[in-house]
Amino acid sequence: MLIESLQNDKVKYITKLITDNRFRKKSKVFTVEGQQENERAQQYSFEAVEFFVCESIFKGDIPKGKIHHVSEKVYEKIAYRGSSEGIIGIYHTKESELSSFNPKNNSTVIIVEGVEKPGNLGAILRSCEAFGIDALIVANGKADFYNPNVIRSSVGCLFGMEIFEAENDETLEFLQKNNFNIYTTLMDESAEDLYKRDFSQRSAVLFGTEHSGLSDFWIGKGKNTLIPMAGSIDSLNLSNAVAITCYESLKQKKG
Repeated sequence: MLIESLQNDKVKYITKLITDNRFRKKSKVFTVEGQQENERAQQYSFEAVEFFVCESIFKGDIPKGKIHHVSEKVYEKIAYRGSSEGIIGIYHTKESELSSFNPKNNSTVIIVEGVEKPGNLGAILRSCEAFGIDALIVANGKADFYNPNVIRSSVGCLFGMEIFEAENDETLEFLQKNNFNIYTTLMDESAEDLYKRDFSQRSAVLFGTEHSGLSDFWIGKGKNTLIPMAGSIDSLNLSNAVAITCYESLKQKKG
């Protein structure tokens, strides 16, 4: 059966999942758009509920499971990215506690406090996955991991990452209990270059929001660290700063 009406109940349901954060969280399912992203979700054992496929657009192998065939008009309505690739999957969310994470002796963890923009979170996830970061912790977070823009910006890297949400005090307790070197990024004169930090041991680097940086909670909680720069500005875009830090961690471990 081909779904052609924009008033179809399934169309209304998936549209609400995409646009309504509260409904998505309550339903404990989320949408994944695009062939590569759906392949990654299945590769990392996310449980699929159903798929919406537009056969005139989709060029891959149709996945196993419950399939709803939709017209191009319907697909353009439900697709977050317009007419991209012709497939949207719905999957069950995964929930995990920070206490379940078992770091390696040389684990590097990135912590972002209070991140709000889904696009930023997705870009950070992409860098973390690309450079072998062991986990991303969102402290006092305000962004939904399963927001469509997080998945799009991370190109599906969300699915292969250990990612946790925790309050500041829980995060600090975990780091101290597991003997992490804590590197903060507060703007003050005590900071030392990132390249002088030792990533051969358990390390956690903390970043705050772009407009206000790390909160006062983290003052005195770690060794203050900065990325040396030669230009006239004194700070970088959050996702760029995280990417440079992730690369430095990988470089030290590979070197």
